[in-house]
Amino acid sequence: MSDLLLTRTFDAPRELVFAAFTDARHLAAWWGPEGFTTPDAAADVRPGGALRLDMHGPDGTVYRGGGTYREITPPERLVFETTILDESDVELAQILNTVTLIERNGKTELTLTCRVLHAAPVVAPHLADMKQGWMSSLECLAAYLEGRGHRS
Repeated sequence: MSDLLLTRTFDAPRELVFAAFTDARHLAAWWGPEGFTTPDAAADVRPGGALRLDMHGPDGTVYRGGGTYREITPPERLVFETTILDESDVELAQILNTVTLIERNGKTELTLTCRVLHAAPVVAPHLADMKQGWMSSLECLAAYLEGRGHRS
């Protein structure tokens, strides 16, 4: 799979958009595509710190996820790995995510790059929908930043 590259502008200050990716309370409120929730997000924001993002699907399925922060440069850049885990916390896929934030006239331009580092065949359908999933997730982030939505 080739790298995923998305750009989105948010009507919010860069510091708030950065916090949305690094504060567990913010992550729990918007992380995941429309219809999903992430009630128990955890974020130890430091190089090597752990990230936990278990998404609950609309049908009740829990999609277990973890990760590790690699690079934190507030409020302009964040590099972190996300992992897809099975029920026993065995890693099925690892994705390297780079978020770059540029402030322009009070708005924030976000550039997201995702690179699949490795993946088991069982997660191929999920990775095939990665672009759609991130586009929906960024729409949820926009709604959250604009005060139109809070999920938990």
